[in-house]
Amino acid sequence: MAPFHHDLSSLLSLSLDDSALEKLAWRDFGNGTKMAKLARAGETGLVLYRISASADCAAFQPHTHVGGETYLVLRGAIIDENGTYPAGSIVWMQPGSRHTPTGWDKGETIVLVLWPDGVKGS
Repeated sequence: MAPFHHDLSSLLSLSLDDSALEKLAWRDFGNGTKMAKLARAGETGLVLYRISASADCAAFQPHTHVGGETYLVLRGAIIDENGTYPAGSIVWMQPGSRHTPTGWDKGETIVLVLWPDGVKGS
């Protein structure tokens, strides 16, 4: 099933504090992607993904969201098999949904992600 999504860019004015982003504890995956954990309660996690313009298109593996996934594209765009989601887009993927991000904006992409029940590879 395709995810629910909506472009909120006409309602939002998104501005990121790059100096605050630099202070976060980023986990570098060595493929052009980094993740910073913002909050966690049990299996629920709130993270930021930072994807460089030069990141490998295979940086993300296919994965399943046991409890679903909600994400807000803060900068750039995310592309997966279901569509392209530019900055300001909010996306909800139902529990058990599976996808593989395969592309992003030509510049840096930053995405705020909420996992209600974590994520499972493959």
